[in-house]
Amino acid sequence: MASLQDLRRRISSVRNTRKITKALELVAGARLRRAQSRIEEMRPYADRMQELMVGTAKAASSIRNLALLQQRDEVRRVAFVVVTGDRGLAGPFNGQVLRRAFELERQARAEGQEVIWLAVGRKGASTLRFRRHEVTAQWAGFADKPGYHDAQAVGHKLAELYEAEEVDRVVLIYNRFESALFQRVTTTDLLPIREEVLAGEEDEERAGGVSGDFIYEPEPEEILQRLLPVYLETEIYRALLESAAAFLASQMTAMRNASKNAGELIDNLTLSLNRARQAEITQEILEVVAGADALTG
Repeated sequence: MASLQDLRRRISSVRNTRKITKALELVAGARLRRAQSRIEEMRPYADRMQELMVGTAKAASSIRNLALLQQRDEVRRVAFVVVTGDRGLAGPFNGQVLRRAFELERQARAEGQEVIWLAVGRKGASTLRFRRHEVTAQWAGFADKPGYHDAQAVGHKLAELYEAEEVDRVVLIYNRFESALFQRVTTTDLLPIREEVLAGEEDEERAGGVSGDFIYEPEPEEILQRLLPVYLETEIYRALLESAAAFLASQMTAMRNASKNAGELIDNLTLSLNRARQAEITQEILEVVAGADALTG
């Protein structure tokens, strides 16, 4: 049985840990509300970008020569972009994205495709390197608070790889924020950009894109060529914001559970401490009684 000093030391240690987990829970909760606001602010911009692309594509005479729309006859090399956090203490957040990525890798290799890896977040990059995978590109430092310039950096690299025909398909894997208690692993084909996007079939409930007769200057094809990289960056930025909110939600939940478990552990240790103190007092009483009996006898 642990001594009274050991039990007091453990209770003190667990209480200090609970203070840390409680503080992390409160910080994550406050940051989560801001992250949700950023997602809500992003949606009108993304919707308008979609409408603008649909309207421009309908006015264009041909969209077949645009590099980011070119479908490869054969997919020989796939790029997986894994979006994780820079830190842990977030429950299954990082693990579930990586598990999904490795499932897709096995499927791709079974089909005879080569896989290259790109990582957003330190956790994903470190896990890939631990498994002896070569990481073609890595971005870190903004996993829980991304900016549009971060999405631009990722989008520029992906477009560069695709236009140079170094990859034939680009897949983004990230956690989509559903609620504070649930995050869904989502897989999105970023490149090539599907023509269904330009046909306005992404969201049938939307108002149908930009309507009316317009005079385009320069030509619609040239405008669309400039819009496609912006659309790619917008989709990446949306995913980064979703992942950031999902990370904070997962961290808040994990820290709440940790605080709850710490409380239960403190209760159990306190019960053990009280029992040990009671046993010690009882032993002292017995020794006193035995000594008194010896003196009187």
